[in-house]
Amino acid sequence: MPWSEAMTPVRMRRVAVIVPRTALRDALVRIAAAGCVELDRAEEAAPGPAALRLRRLQGRGGPAPPGAVVPRTGRAAVLAASAPDLDQLEHQRSTGLLAGEAQLEERAQGAVRRGEVAALAGWCPATEVPRIAARLAAAGGTVVPLPSPRGTDPPTLLRPGGRLSFTPLVTAYGTPAYADLDPSWPAGLAYVAMFGVMFGDVGHGALLLLGALVLRLGRPRRLAPLRRLWPFLAGAGLASALAGAAYGEFFGPTGLLPVLWLNPLDSPARLIVAAVVFGAGLLALAQAAGAVNRVREGGWGTGLYAASGWAGLVFYLGLASAAAGLFLHRPAPAVAGAALAVAGLGLVAVGLFRATAGGGAGLAETGVRVFDVMVRAGTNTLSFARLAAFGLTHAALTAVVWRGTEVVAGQGAAGVAGAVLLFVAGTALCFTLEALVAGVQAMRLEFYELFSRLFEAEGRPFRPWHVPPAEPADAPPRR
Repeated sequence: MPWSEAMTPVRMRRVAVIVPRTALRDALVRIAAAGCVELDRAEEAAPGPAALRLRRLQGRGGPAPPGAVVPRTGRAAVLAASAPDLDQLEHQRSTGLLAGEAQLEERAQGAVRRGEVAALAGWCPATEVPRIAARLAAAGGTVVPLPSPRGTDPPTLLRPGGRLSFTPLVTAYGTPAYADLDPSWPAGLAYVAMFGVMFGDVGHGALLLLGALVLRLGRPRRLAPLRRLWPFLAGAGLASALAGAAYGEFFGPTGLLPVLWLNPLDSPARLIVAAVVFGAGLLALAQAAGAVNRVREGGWGTGLYAASGWAGLVFYLGLASAAAGLFLHRPAPAVAGAALAVAGLGLVAVGLFRATAGGGAGLAETGVRVFDVMVRAGTNTLSFARLAAFGLTHAALTAVVWRGTEVVAGQGAAGVAGAVLLFVAGTALCFTLEALVAGVQAMRLEFYELFSRLFEAEGRPFRPWHVPPAEPADAPPRR
């Protein structure tokens, strides 16, 4: 796969499914089983016979027929290979098959029929078109690629990434536009790095890695729904262990590890500066990705002047250079950075004014929004100081637990037992509280500081129609 495609959502094709009218049901069953096509649905489709029967069984469509028993719970939709007897399904309370038939009826209503031919339109991943064409050929149908409708963006499908994916982090925030870059991997790496800075401890990181292994193995089974989160836990554990090695922390300041970089409690100012510089780097990368997105969404005319586009990137890089020059007492970078920031801000102002109605009101609105851009650049950068703040909190809490353990341990044999209990209970409390806080804060920085620069247009998620074939298990449940 070319690297340019690896950085973007899955490429979609607009397709038309053309089948003999008499084979429409067979074709829909095959499409539903494949689960890779999002068919256009008819607007305000009337409920079909299967849907009406299903409603009756669920108590939402009038009285059930004599002899039928209302099911207590719904069942997952499935589809039979051939058209079933709907009356028999209703009497047998086969809600799974009725639900599948109801979905099939709805999709069938979106078909265009001309003579002996029926056609449906939809979206399909480009790589799946040959596979779905082969499945439909057995029903006498075919798939015809179509040009994308003007003014309609394809749905977005982020690359699943196999068993190791950070896609849930992005989809929890929103759906990127189809034209945007896929930020899953960079966002995931940024998240675990920020978590590690706030939760730096080799021992705590090892516990997170152990938890990731448990999730990955799917044990216990009650945690199976959380299995897809194991990459986050593994990444966070590794980042925590690396940061802990830099801090010299192993279940607190136990002295078992040397300090490779700094002790957070001894050098708080240095840690804060490092956190802000790290955050400025992340913001610059997010701004650069946002600039690429704005060009891909609306062309250079939009991308050049947008505050989240190239103008904003030039302003932020100039501001960062000027701040670094002032901090390091280097006049040349400070002056060059200031000039770059002014140029970028000028481009932002032009873009903002073009979006107004013009005149004095437009100038006033532009002035306010330019001021907002300047304030946000500073506050967003300083917001990353919380990485150091929560890193200090974590170090302080573990230090309190360890100091208390040392004191209690010096009180004889009973003191040793009490020290063990204090260390275990204190570590469990610190681990739980700090992991929760670091996870939430990393999420907050990801969403509000970074994603706000990446996303400007909301995309539409790709929702393929998938109904599995009926299985013998669709018979009445075992008693």
